[in-house]
Amino acid sequence: MKKSYLKSPDLLPIGESGRKITILGYSFMWVGMVVVLATFAIGGAGVMSIPLPMVVLATMIGSLAIGLFISLTGDIGIEHGLSFPVYMRAPFGTIGTHIPSLVRGVAASMWFGINTYFGATAMNGILNILFGFDNWFICFILFASLQLVNTALGIKAVERFADIAAPIIILISIWMYSSLSDTAKEAGRDIWSWAENPVTGGAAFSAFLVVIFSNMGFWATLAADIPSISRFMKAPKNERNWFKRNKSSIIGNLITLPLTQTFMIIIGAVAYIAVLNYDPVIALQEAASGFILGILLLMIVLAQWSTNIAANIVPAATIFSNVGGPKFPFWAGVITAGIVGTIVQPWNLFGVIIPVLLFIGGILSAIVGILVSDYYFLRKRRVNVPHLYESKGQYRYLNGVNMAGFISWILGATASYFVPNYSFIVGFSIGAVCYYFLAKYWWFKLYKQAEIEDPDDQKYLGITVGRDWTIEDEVLEEPIETVSSGANISI
Repeated sequence: MKKSYLKSPDLLPIGESGRKITILGYSFMWVGMVVVLATFAIGGAGVMSIPLPMVVLATMIGSLAIGLFISLTGDIGIEHGLSFPVYMRAPFGTIGTHIPSLVRGVAASMWFGINTYFGATAMNGILNILFGFDNWFICFILFASLQLVNTALGIKAVERFADIAAPIIILISIWMYSSLSDTAKEAGRDIWSWAENPVTGGAAFSAFLVVIFSNMGFWATLAADIPSISRFMKAPKNERNWFKRNKSSIIGNLITLPLTQTFMIIIGAVAYIAVLNYDPVIALQEAASGFILGILLLMIVLAQWSTNIAANIVPAATIFSNVGGPKFPFWAGVITAGIVGTIVQPWNLFGVIIPVLLFIGGILSAIVGILVSDYYFLRKRRVNVPHLYESKGQYRYLNGVNMAGFISWILGATASYFVPNYSFIVGFSIGAVCYYFLAKYWWFKLYKQAEIEDPDDQKYLGITVGRDWTIEDEVLEEPIETVSSGANISI
């Protein structure tokens, strides 16, 4: 019997013994992940129209909302130990999963390139202060290599780095806020009341909504592929209470994310108020010098490192490993992510890449809706996990493609394109609703799903019933009967 190409060792379900990420470890990951240039940009753009208190309120609302969605999809990893591209075989098919997964994988790699460039400029600034060295490209290559090696060492190495970086980031962020606030004060601008071109009435409400949905759209990417991280989180066995089982995820997504995201939004806003530029590297170079500037720039370097390894390289590498099959291990996916993130030349396309990636975030919002609809409303958290790894299993559908998933994705993504400021909520809603009706009343009538036909907890739940999913090495020899309308069609 031959081994299935779907059974890459790095993509098999993670059992209890392999779950290393603690509550504190995951929270520290979030501390680093939110410190990216796009987060600062949201704050800077916000205070162009509305004062900082309104920007803060909108950010808290948006962060709590997206944190809830991340917690919902994160249960896929916690309950079953499954990564994002593997579970995507259910709503998109064993072959179809590659298309939406690669969209996310390429986007994550591009974000890796952008954040590495951002961190490299800060690293170059530090080396220039200390040694008079000035070559940002060498810093880019060095910084990228360090991050890739760190990630290739595994998820525990990722968590350990976050444990070291997070406390330093928090302390330096407070220092950064104080420094930029003083600069703004010297310029005669009160950070809590100033707005560049203040608006009122309906225009102010629209600007408020834009900040909410900008925060949501930015993290739509992680809301889609959070299972690739959450499958490594420690969780109690035989715990049927959803909130208790997802405690680590909830604390990180609904407490740490909103608090740190809001604080970094404030820093971006204060940087803009201080020097009319939301990029804190540029703002700090105008506001500080010498040793103090070096320390502040160190925070930028650590934050980009922490962000990239958790939010970008791990998801991208997992996706590339899924596409490549058993002969393409996780470390090869890590290298691929690094290559893609470099060849897009983020230093030349910086102004173009961010709008493109935020657009991709809107497209991915439809996938989040489809995942929630498939996992919670159709399968009700029950999954026939062994068949996710079988080329002739129930998730093969029509030549490896679930048409209900693709039609819903196209409709949701198209709708999100026409309302860029509200892309997440529109894409999510249309994707979720369309998938529910198409799958329930059409596709799953043709291709029966065992966990829906026989929703047995003991057969199809994971950690809730104390199960560690184990996958056999052999390929299913018998085709799966998928149509019950009289004519049996085998695939």
